[in-house]
Amino acid sequence: MSQSIRWFSGLGMKDLDQVGGKNASLGEMVSNLTSLGVHVPDGFATTADAYREFLGGTGLAERIDARLADLDTDDTVALAEAGQEIRDLVVAQPFPAQLEADIREAYETLAAGSGDEASFAVRSSATAEDLPDASFAGQQETFLNVRGIDAVLTAIREVFASLYNDRAIAYRVHHDFDHAAVALSAGVQKMVRSDLGSSGVMFTVDTESGFDGAVFITSAYGLGEGVVQGAVNPDEFYVSKTALRDGKAPVLKRQVGDKATKMVYTEDATVGRSTAFVDVDPAERTKLSLTDEQLVELAKQALIIEEHYGRPMDIEWGLDGADGGLYILQARPETVQSRAGSTVEKYHLAERGPVLAEGRAIGAKIGAGPVRVLERIEQMHEFQPGEVLVADMTDPDWEPIMKRASAIVTNRGGRTCHAAIIARELGIPAVVGTGSATRELADGQEATVSAAEGDTGYVYEGILEFSVASSSVESMPQLPTKIMMNVGNPEQAFAFSRLPNAGVGLARLEFIVNRQIGIHPRALLEPEKLDERTAAEVTERIAAYPSAREFFVSRVAEGVATIAAAFAPEPVIVRMSDFKSNEYANLLAGSIFEPEEENPMIGYRGASRYLSEDFAECFAMECEALRHVREDMGLENVKIMIPFVRTPGEAKGVIDLLAANGLRRGENGLEVIMMCEVPSNAATPELFLEHFDGFSIGSNDMTQLTLGLDRDSALVAEAFDERDPAVLFMLDRAITACREAGKYVGICGQGPSDHPDLAAWLMERGITSLSLNPDTVVDTWLRLASQERTGS
Repeated sequence: MSQSIRWFSGLGMKDLDQVGGKNASLGEMVSNLTSLGVHVPDGFATTADAYREFLGGTGLAERIDARLADLDTDDTVALAEAGQEIRDLVVAQPFPAQLEADIREAYETLAAGSGDEASFAVRSSATAEDLPDASFAGQQETFLNVRGIDAVLTAIREVFASLYNDRAIAYRVHHDFDHAAVALSAGVQKMVRSDLGSSGVMFTVDTESGFDGAVFITSAYGLGEGVVQGAVNPDEFYVSKTALRDGKAPVLKRQVGDKATKMVYTEDATVGRSTAFVDVDPAERTKLSLTDEQLVELAKQALIIEEHYGRPMDIEWGLDGADGGLYILQARPETVQSRAGSTVEKYHLAERGPVLAEGRAIGAKIGAGPVRVLERIEQMHEFQPGEVLVADMTDPDWEPIMKRASAIVTNRGGRTCHAAIIARELGIPAVVGTGSATRELADGQEATVSAAEGDTGYVYEGILEFSVASSSVESMPQLPTKIMMNVGNPEQAFAFSRLPNAGVGLARLEFIVNRQIGIHPRALLEPEKLDERTAAEVTERIAAYPSAREFFVSRVAEGVATIAAAFAPEPVIVRMSDFKSNEYANLLAGSIFEPEEENPMIGYRGASRYLSEDFAECFAMECEALRHVREDMGLENVKIMIPFVRTPGEAKGVIDLLAANGLRRGENGLEVIMMCEVPSNAATPELFLEHFDGFSIGSNDMTQLTLGLDRDSALVAEAFDERDPAVLFMLDRAITACREAGKYVGICGQGPSDHPDLAAWLMERGITSLSLNPDTVVDTWLRLASQERTGS
């Protein structure tokens, strides 16, 4: 074969200058990874020499240079005219005789035995001489379902012509690259029939957080260009690398995309018209486009590729609907900037305006935007991304819009209310308990929300200037107390794990149930009690899963496993669900199954709920999910925590119930911790510790029950203080009892996050760990280290 054609099997990364990055990488995998189980469809590539011969030997190069001379690429009309003229010239130009003969010969070899149905992808692969930092990704064309040699020849010329599309011309001019320094290689590759299957993109690192312990896979029906172009909302999956290597069940997350359209073949063989988007059958949209077995196979190939290249990779793949095979179509280094886990941000307000409202500051950040006042959840559709959410208060139903807010302001609530907790986890500022924000602020009014000025948060009029300073926390000082984190949102787990930590001291299962399930668990178990409309909605939500029970167990397991994998091998303490009856009532169909209580905060919750006959099977599903995470997925860093245990009898009852559901304390290293949050726990700690491996102090409930106040009431919020002598007395008894028994004792309430002096007192008392909100971890850690050094 001449120097104009190279087979993938003879290529490698050493050939970048001749076939560009895309084709060199395909050759690298075919040559080195096929025997290891990476499946890449065969093909060949034209070389940079062939491209230059095509332009130079036919006189095209001189005509192109002349047309581009003195072109003002900022003149969009002139740029469009020049680009179109050049592309027309390239497509109309016949190949030199020898080059065409070489392409025809390679095509015949590649197509041999494929029959009349054979089709090919013709992809562009740019190469630049002496320009190692040049990036031409996505600037040139790819043509799919190309059938027959004549169409292949046309597609190659179209690929060559795409070097002169408008964006490519302007890019080279703006970056001072010589047009002649860039060449194109056309890769001709057998098509994978993903038009009959599915396809997508996978990354060997989470591009949002930089977490490298999972493979992130996107998938949709049809050809992969739909996903690459962003035309399709795909399914999303995360696969644990550790579990995969250990032979365990590795799928951390499954998220159904709407997959409303897919790209398929057409009957038109004309280059550029051989594919089209069609609607996906509504019944198929709610199903997952990959099985767990296929996810595992894809992730295995991704790991092999990553290990070969020695860096995170961005990989396109296709599932052939005809032969069932999973194939790698492209692989390139992953280049998205990940958030650095060794950096902490500090916000500073550069100016101030009139104060519109003030309350308790949450999140230590600053946000700004137009105000949106929402009086009820039914107004959710009015909310636009980047607006400041202003509401009386929030509950879990508001979370979809909270994620899109630049800041949150509420009338009611204290530092431990729902809005405050969610704002911290989302990393956005909030001001809660203002008393009058919904009256003082108006829709469309521009405002700046500052939670970066201490305990008091302010809502200022106008968009004010502020700055953000970052500092490295790569090496943290040693402390006698471990610093852990409170994490309830699996979507934030990868990012939070980049902060310095000793694990998760509190992962709230009710947050996972709310996000991952959204349906009252009894509605899944007792569908006969639902009205027709509610039953239809439940059926729609669980459509991707074989049964309602499997939906609950799988989704809860996914949430827990994501947090556990993010922080492994450090411990992750998962608190079993602690919804109150009014909160459970907010879930779909919840009002059907929940009692009306005057004070749900001290009612049907925690251990007493688990032990009740009505909730027994719901608790069994929670246990099944955690058992799957620990045993099947191998995430034995998960520990279990039981909330709101009022009596030693309840303590024994729950331990027995866990064992009956396959979670036997001490078996396979399982530790069971008890929330120490009811005064009876601290009054007689020895009686409770007989049944548990330690305490995790819930300072929020312990404070409100000791002081006899509602922690969510703005009317008495000023009296809520974990440092009250009566509360400290309770905390001291709990810590002392655990130390004397040689058992774990931590704290996962709000207090240490809000009060540095309380954190220092707890460390002095010998507490095992402080579990803090992520936004306070670094500051608290450094402050405690400073106090430890100075002895103050």
